[in-house]
Amino acid sequence: MHAKQLRVGVVGATGAVGREMLKILEQRTFPAGIVRALASSRSAGREIPFMGGQLTVEELGEDSFHDLDLALFSAGGSISEQYAPIAARSGCVVVDNSSAWRMDPEVPLVVPEVNPDDLAWHKGIIANPNCSTIQMVVVLKPLHDAGKIKRVVVSTYQAVSGTGQKAIEELESQVRQMFNMQEPEAKVYPHQIAFNCLPHIDVFLDNDYTREEMKMVLETRKIMGDADIRLTATTVRVPVFYGHSESVNVETEKKISAAEARGILSQAPGVQVLDNPGEKIYPMPIHAAGEDLTFVGRIREDESIANGLNLWIVADNLRKGAALNTVQIAEVLVDRDLVRV
Repeated sequence: MHAKQLRVGVVGATGAVGREMLKILEQRTFPAGIVRALASSRSAGREIPFMGGQLTVEELGEDSFHDLDLALFSAGGSISEQYAPIAARSGCVVVDNSSAWRMDPEVPLVVPEVNPDDLAWHKGIIANPNCSTIQMVVVLKPLHDAGKIKRVVVSTYQAVSGTGQKAIEELESQVRQMFNMQEPEAKVYPHQIAFNCLPHIDVFLDNDYTREEMKMVLETRKIMGDADIRLTATTVRVPVFYGHSESVNVETEKKISAAEARGILSQAPGVQVLDNPGEKIYPMPIHAAGEDLTFVGRIREDESIANGLNLWIVADNLRKGAALNTVQIAEVLVDRDLVRV
């Protein structure tokens, strides 16, 4: 089948990431002859703008995939666990944005700028990594290739859009409530998020780390193909609508100077260096929102150890952290003739 005739389904099309996927398919002129929007029965019948027209949302069911070649999932782990195997069995290749399949040894976990070759061994399901992991490994991989990373300490500052549309609305409403001298109402988060920081993303585990923190540890090792990288994370939700920021400290086996790191990263795919402190130039989420690139700045040597670097990394969590990376995976599948059609 010619690529132009590819039949693509977006599962969870009415959510924040699903809508972003449709936008990116259109913006990047993805080679699809047919695009279908799939969601729960609650959303069936709604219309979503696409390619100058409208897509009518169809109810997701077990028979949704028999006439699709690619399915881009953004509908939560339980939906993916139920429907991704059904889609794969029907010959449809799944790129899944949930955490359901990421650590399955039979499923590639892919960031196209980092480990596209892992797509060659897919068995019908490919996992899209966690948003905070994606933007970090895009920057870390070229440094790992140059000096072999031994240890990473990361603290994140993550936007509310990572939780979904209801969290965006909660931040907005809390700001309004506080300006009107009302008590802010917290429903999505356990505490007020407006004018606050929550060192708590996802559930706490037995080791007192959150699941989000352990995702960064385990996913980074799998994507980078190096189980020896030592990594520790603290993930924090901040009152920002779009764009995750990360403070990353890296220790390498071979010394990489700050100037060398800037040179390496200025050549890295998908990365833009914004690093001129004297002119107050550094990445910020307000500049990353709506952008495809991952931005890095504040590149400086860690003066407390021999071979250390500090980095500040920012990206749009809905685009590179989710929808864009998913579509980029689909593009590599098409380019390398890895879609079974």
